[in-house]
Amino acid sequence: MIIFNIDVMLAKRKMRSKELASKIGITEQNLSVLKNGKAKALKLTTLNALCQHLNCQPGDLLEFVEDIESESEN
Repeated sequence: MIIFNIDVMLAKRKMRSKELASKIGITEQNLSVLKNGKAKALKLTTLNALCQHLNCQPGDLLEFVEDIESESEN
């Protein structure tokens, strides 16, 4: 499972979600979907904008963790 660490970077940059959403050109609701891990896809242009405005690398925003549900299925 991929986890989005957008909240962590927002806190480090002392930036609010509303400000970031405005800067990268998406709605606050869509940013919330990303932050909460509910997104099924992420456009590279959005990832690029996130990295640009948070002054970070993609790896600072994305993290892979084993999905407990998929482990129990195997």
